[in-house]
Amino acid sequence: MAQIRGTAGYHLGGPNPFGGPKTEVADPSPLDAIREQTSKIEDILDTVSEPIKPYLPAIGRFLIVVTFLEDALRIITQWNDQLVYLNSYRHIPNGLTHLFLIVNVLTMFACSTMVIIRKHSDYAVAGLMGVVITQALGYGLIFDLNFFLRNLSVIGGLIMVLSDSWVRKTKAFAGLPQLDEKDRKMYFQLAGRILLIFLFIGFVFSGEWSIWRIAVSVIGLIACIMVVVGFKAKFSATLLVVILSVFNVLVNNFWTLHEHHPHKDFAKYDFFQILSIVGGLLLLVNSGPGQFSIDEKKKVY
Repeated sequence: MAQIRGTAGYHLGGPNPFGGPKTEVADPSPLDAIREQTSKIEDILDTVSEPIKPYLPAIGRFLIVVTFLEDALRIITQWNDQLVYLNSYRHIPNGLTHLFLIVNVLTMFACSTMVIIRKHSDYAVAGLMGVVITQALGYGLIFDLNFFLRNLSVIGGLIMVLSDSWVRKTKAFAGLPQLDEKDRKMYFQLAGRILLIFLFIGFVFSGEWSIWRIAVSVIGLIACIMVVVGFKAKFSATLLVVILSVFNVLVNNFWTLHEHHPHKDFAKYDFFQILSIVGGLLLLVNSGPGQFSIDEKKKVY
């Protein structure tokens, strides 16, 4: 719990007992007032979420990889369409198109399963990051800004999986400089926090403006800044989870579209990608922002 550094309300600003002049003491700063209020909200959230707390890491990890599982199933169910697109529009030779799809499907299924069951998370995360990069190149989406920002957030979620796995083991990557386990987790938590918020930046700068959109954008951007600097990160991450979940259900409701609607696949893709980013935020809520954060620094001072 945050503590108010001011002395208002404690009657410490009264007359000097030795007869000297009355001492004026400053009221708490606005930052301290925010800390007090958000701490109260965090306490309420902790109480309400107590029954599901033990399952938060598992839920977060599943949501992070759900977009890869959906993508693998979509490739299988639309196999011929995928081959035609890669061959006719991307001009990839026939043999390579089959190899590209098979490797992607197997990698997504295998690595997603390893993430869910918490086995070899480092290799699983590396494999899924490879899928993100190869698909961006294969489908020609590398220069699509919205796609780029969304996938940065997905990578941020995968990095949170990596940092979460290091709580339970001390194995380091072969060939990389040997960092202390605590240091590696600290740096990766910071990178994950920063990357997670790029989806919301893409949301702010895309679509038509309205009063509702402006209000949500302002609140969301404030929450994003709080996540990045690690100020009340659990509260701000929870706020982003709520905003993104409501937005996802209202905007990316692919289940309401006709089977042959031209935007159905796009809505479904966006829906599951946002679920992945929500999963990364849930891991942040569970594990906290790490040492590179205002929340941790104020514990020291």
